Amino acid sequence: MVIMEQKTLECMLNEVSGFVKSLDNKPNVSHPEAEVLRQTAEKSGILTEYGNYVFISTIRNRSASLTAYLGSSDVMLKNPSLKQKEIIKNAPKTIELVHEYLQKAPLICVKRTMCDNPYFTPNCTMFLSVQRTDSLRIAYMWSTLIFDPKICKGPDIYLVFVPEWHEKDRQILVFPEIGITYVLGTDYLGEAKKGFLRLAMWHAKQKGMLGLHAGAKIIRAEDKTGKIRRYSMLLFGLSGTGKTTHTCQTHGLTGKGEGVEIVQDDVVFLRPDGSALGPEKGFFLKTDIDPLNHPLIHNAATKKDAVFENTLVDYKGKVYFLDDTLTGNGRGVIQRIDLGDEHTCSSIDIPTLDNLDGMIILFITRRNTVVPIVSKLNPEQAAAAFMLGESIETTAGDPRRAGESVRVVGTNPFIIGDDTVEGHIFYRFLKRNADKIQCYLVNTGGVGEIIEENKEGTPFIKQKVVRVQISEVSAIIREIARGNIEWQDEPYFGFKTPKKVDGIDITKFDLSKFYSQRQIDTYVSQLIGERRDYIEKFPNLNSAIIGAIKH
Repeated sequence: MVIMEQKTLECMLNEVSGFVKSLDNKPNVSHPEAEVLRQTAEKSGILTEYGNYVFISTIRNRSASLTAYLGSSDVMLKNPSLKQKEIIKNAPKTIELVHEYLQKAPLICVKRTMCDNPYFTPNCTMFLSVQRTDSLRIAYMWSTLIFDPKICKGPDIYLVFVPEWHEKDRQILVFPEIGITYVLGTDYLGEAKKGFLRLAMWHAKQKGMLGLHAGAKIIRAEDKTGKIRRYSMLLFGLSGTGKTTHTCQTHGLTGKGEGVEIVQDDVVFLRPDGSALGPEKGFFLKTDIDPLNHPLIHNAATKKDAVFENTLVDYKGKVYFLDDTLTGNGRGVIQRIDLGDEHTCSSIDIPTLDNLDGMIILFITRRNTVVPIVSKLNPEQAAAAFMLGESIETTAGDPRRAGESVRVVGTNPFIIGDDTVEGHIFYRFLKRNADKIQCYLVNTGGVGEIIEENKEGTPFIKQKVVRVQISEVSAIIREIARGNIEWQDEPYFGFKTPKKVDGIDITKFDLSKFYSQRQIDTYVSQLIGERRDYIEKFPNLNSAIIGAIKH
């Protein structure tokens, strides 16, 4: 942790807070109407065959490694990198330069409201430098994600966005305790979206809620007795691992009375009673959209109110969703209502557990060797899965590390404060509602991969993975909701796995078809060892959670 002198810290926070809250009335700040903002922004876009627009940014992923938190010890990064330490050390000088610049630069102010409920409605204010006129699309695209401004109790969250700041000095400065973020030297829309959500999750925690990086939906499914059961569902996963894909699937629930009601695709604020508050009306998703695998998303993406970033469009306006020439992290905003009335909930919130038959929680991982395609977890195993946040790095976080194994608590790279605290809040929620909550680990990767090194030490794939298909994951979710799966003890990790799943051949993922017993034992032992080493790093973590990882 980097410690800043208390006097310096207090002066810096007071300076930032006072400066940002005074910007509203500065002569260089304009307040464009929503329609004017849209029309002006579209001038720098490309019109598509669907009548919507594509914009191109210079930076095409979040600057996670250049993000630093500043404030008390409760919010500072516990293990900052050398670069983050440098950013924190230089923060007072950086802030001085930024404030001097913002006294002169042309700025716009856009105000929106997050959430739509009586309990928690953050007021969100963006100040955006428009020295580059194409930067207007950042404010326009962000404004399509959340609601028109209204008078709310708050909290108040601010984001100052300076895309044209020196790229060599690109950085994200987050001041949680005063509700302010500075985004410098990047024009990636995701910094605006996550900048506001990150601070909203921090404020939610202060109010006894838990901000979760998870999709949310309601599932109606017919059980074995013929009764329609209604469950809430939370789907945890890092960006790019299938969270939005499976949030926006119907899972073949086509029986009478069956169906899905899509609520949110990215973040919810979980309350102790099992209800969850949604923050957004738009979905910010990757544009690798296959109409066969993503029919609801594809339909919404063809509407005029969809808008895209870094997605390939040709000179005739034809959109190539599956072409990643520009980036593997093409993005778009679709409107939740465009997913179809029959598939969307009337509310962006999930009701309390007392008003449902229960809750289904899915932890989405993406592994390619010996992790089962689906595992049923007890509360301790589910809390461990939450703490492990096990997946692979994607182009959304760090393109240079895409494909590498990664662990992020809660699959949430935006946690502010002690990760262990979040794990304990989640574990208490599971234990308190153990009779109403089902938890599962779903692997959207596959099994069978073998990677070896050649004589030069360069890794290569000796044996390719057999991947689980989106339709197969959908079948698993459908049969979980219907209660049709018979579970059996799994010998390696201490979980339960299916004997069979209607609609797919679960035996094709049998490890013995890909590995010798010695190879299986080696891979399992390595993975369990990695998990134990990782989870034991969290101070004061409940021993029951640590013990859930099999020795």
